[in-house]
Amino acid sequence: MDNRFLAWTCLTLVILGAINWGLVGFFQFDLVAAIFGGASAWISRVIYALIGLSGLYAIIFYERLDRSNHVVGRDI
Repeated sequence: MDNRFLAWTCLTLVILGAINWGLVGFFQFDLVAAIFGGASAWISRVIYALIGLSGLYAIIFYERLDRSNHVVGRDI
C-alpha cells in the first residue's frame, strides 16, 4: 500500500473523528452512531477503532513537522 494513501486515509479518519467529537460535545449528537445504526453496532465500533488507530498513526506527523522546520545552516 502506498504510504501517501495511508496518510491521506488516516488524516481523513482523524478529521471525521474530530468532527464527530465536536458534534458530541456541542450538540450531544454522535454522527457515526446515527449513520451506522447506534454506538454499539459492529460497524460503528469498527469505524471508532479505525479512527483511534488513525489517531495513533497521526503521531508520526509530529516528526515530519519537526523535520520540515529545520533548514540546513539555520535555526528556526
